[in-house]
Amino acid sequence: MVSAGAIRFAAGIIGNITALVLFLSPVPTFIGICKKKTVEQYSPIPYLATFVNCMLWVVYGMPFIHPHSILVVTINGAGFFIELLYLILFVIYSDKKKRIKIVLIAIGEIIVVGIMTALVLTFAHTTKRRSSIVGVIGVICNILMYASPLSVMKLVITTKSVEYMPFTLSLAAFANGIAWTIYALFPLDPYIAAPNGLGSLFALVQLILYATYYKSTKEQLAARKAKSAMGLSEVYNGNSEKLGQNGRAQIP
Repeated sequence: MVSAGAIRFAAGIIGNITALVLFLSPVPTFIGICKKKTVEQYSPIPYLATFVNCMLWVVYGMPFIHPHSILVVTINGAGFFIELLYLILFVIYSDKKKRIKIVLIAIGEIIVVGIMTALVLTFAHTTKRRSSIVGVIGVICNILMYASPLSVMKLVITTKSVEYMPFTLSLAAFANGIAWTIYALFPLDPYIAAPNGLGSLFALVQLILYATYYKSTKEQLAARKAKSAMGLSEVYNGNSEKLGQNGRAQIP
């Protein structure tokens, strides 16, 4: 019979892998930013939110806060450095005003988490008490992060298109939420189970929306492509007529 510890460890490994996929999913976006040498209209807020969230869960997983949580520390430690790299790229390719704002917010987040950790270690004298305090704060941050796709889901329902809600990202989010929920059940850790259970639900809704609007998305993309091809054809035919009439091509 498989032990609870083995189930927890396996779920944690899967959670590490799926979470890493989620952390690395913005890489194509940042490759484009580096090529263009500008962040354009991209917002640093999601990366700042994930940055502080990872810091909180690294603190939560420390032996002096919540013992036996090394897999929580490993993935959130990796996430911390990945998000830090994203923020550095934002600073490099942003204008001066946005650059200063990003740096100040990031430093502020580090200071707040540092102060929180010092206060918890000073005034809470048991790991149970410490994990409760840090866990509640982490749950709030996690729920705010998991609720962020709500605007995308609203867009999907409004446009009847999943063009801007990638299937692989939704699937990875669902697998990640399920893995960490299972991890948190052996033994029960409500501070990890609650936000990841909610995250699984949000991701499941995204997958249902994807299945619902997949066909209509294909139709919209096909119609757009046909319209674009028709426009090019009209321009080509118009230029051909002008060339026939005047003996040379003219710019319409």
